[in-house]
Amino acid sequence: MPVETSLNIAVLVSVGQHPVSGRARRADQDARAVELGLTLAGRSLSLVHVGDAGEPALRQYLGMGLRTMTVLQEAPEADAASSLLQYFATHPADIVLAGVQAERGEASGLLPYLLAERLGWPLVPRIAQIRAIENGRAEVLQALPRGQRRALTVPLPFIATVDSAAPGARQTAFGPGQRGLFDIQRGLAQADVARAEWVEAQARPRPKRLNVVKAKSAAERFKAATAKPQGQGGQVMKQESSREKAQAIFDLLVAEGVIRQ
Repeated sequence: MPVETSLNIAVLVSVGQHPVSGRARRADQDARAVELGLTLAGRSLSLVHVGDAGEPALRQYLGMGLRTMTVLQEAPEADAASSLLQYFATHPADIVLAGVQAERGEASGLLPYLLAERLGWPLVPRIAQIRAIENGRAEVLQALPRGQRRALTVPLPFIATVDSAAPGARQTAFGPGQRGLFDIQRGLAQADVARAEWVEAQARPRPKRLNVVKAKSAAERFKAATAKPQGQGGQVMKQESSREKAQAIFDLLVAEGVIRQ
């Protein structure tokens, strides 16, 4: 994979949450972004976190083979996008990688988009691989539903979110993670005005999502792209009225659990 060695590549990392135990951990998609960054930049890769440097789970990223991590010290209610904008204004980067969304907190997935808008950079969502970087342009593979891939060419600098279809992260080593150092810097301490207006409530069960196949190997992608859905009854409606067709669609959504009555 041709890569320019002088590139500055940074990865935005967050504190994740185990889906079963709820314990803090490295976020899965963020760890995949770090793995992708390591294949491109090696140990010169930069890690950036906005929040508290005292969170032990952050050392799991350092345990992947990195010496330092930059921590922009901020309170939980601070605007992370503003602090990152200030950081990259003084620490230029060619590629910024991040997970699609965080595993706890707001977990809206909007941070990379806000940062790209303020920096004026292009954003490529849900990439699975960076195939080559030459002459100021990068060739990336974007992950699509049913295991498909789309090849894109994007000019540097750019921001990309890393999908769960990207290669899995390597094991984290406890010893190197504990020996790693945090470069703690003061953030802007600017409050997130939009978040202050939100009303938080207890989460309710979400509607059932339709199944989306994700595959990693070429054989699995081919099978997912060419497999025909198994028939589960149904009917072909041509002569019926619009009301009858709409009612049939509504009944199907209720039966699948997408809509609750």
